[in-house]
Amino acid sequence: MAETIHDLIIIGSGPAGYTAAIYAGRANLKPLVIAGQNAGGAPGGQLMLTSDVENFPGFPEGIQGPDLMDKMRGQAERFGATVITQDVTKVDFKKKPFSLETGSGKTYAARSVIIATGAAAKWLGLESETKLRGRGVSACATCDAAFFRDQRVVVVGGGDSALEEALFLTRFAGHVTVVVRRDSLRASQIMQDRAQKNKKIDFLWNSEVLEINDPAAGRVTGVVIKNSQDNATSEFKTDGVFIAIGHQPNTAVFKGALKLDRVGYLVTTDIVKTSVEGVFAAGDVHDHRYRQAVTAAGFGCAAALEAQRWLEDQASNI
Repeated sequence: MAETIHDLIIIGSGPAGYTAAIYAGRANLKPLVIAGQNAGGAPGGQLMLTSDVENFPGFPEGIQGPDLMDKMRGQAERFGATVITQDVTKVDFKKKPFSLETGSGKTYAARSVIIATGAAAKWLGLESETKLRGRGVSACATCDAAFFRDQRVVVVGGGDSALEEALFLTRFAGHVTVVVRRDSLRASQIMQDRAQKNKKIDFLWNSEVLEINDPAAGRVTGVVIKNSQDNATSEFKTDGVFIAIGHQPNTAVFKGALKLDRVGYLVTTDIVKTSVEGVFAAGDVHDHRYRQAVTAAGFGCAAALEAQRWLEDQASNI
């Protein structure tokens, strides 16, 4: 049984959760941030797995992802937020106050909730991929393309996301090779036309990445490719690998409690309002279009302001 009813609980951290906590703290809501502790919702979100961040405003020389998250967390705590590193394992939004249960078995009660659990990129599942993440392996061309100026890079995937990544990379990279498992693309025709007309892009069909070299060197030097038609393997030299096989929103715990789209993202109205009044969404957990740290922070700000106004309206109606 929850002992205290919090005005606001923020589930998740990252740029969205911590920004929401900063604004809520400054509004004297004393938010509780249940930041997460596992791989799917690690405290600080996906930026904890990112090395150089060069596109977040205010850091002209760039900043390490974990350092940026530490600064955001410190700022949130300065304004009265309490951060705990637990995972929410069960929610009840049918009655008020809302009830949230964590992996430790403790239950928390809240008058309002902001969900900022983010979305995780889907990976190939290779050990070498994990070791080289942030060292030539990426899942975000917008974030990392500038590091590969005039170099050769590989994009893995065959959908719209893969071709969007490939096209963006051509602004910086010398050449882009798209590795496709099948003999055709799943992407929309307009994206296919754009990619196939771009002289910097070519395709490896019926191909699968088996390994990424070279973790021992601490950087990407190539990939091992398997051809599905003849099962032959070969090494393909490249300076970077971008995985573009989709994202998975961290919303499993909210299934049945909130409206989700067919992929699993939270469905929102008025930017950050979920299907339950008093419950708001912020960041990649509902934004499947931009997925940037700065936009996540913006959504965190919006969610906190909406939560504040909603709480004020509830108080005035008593």
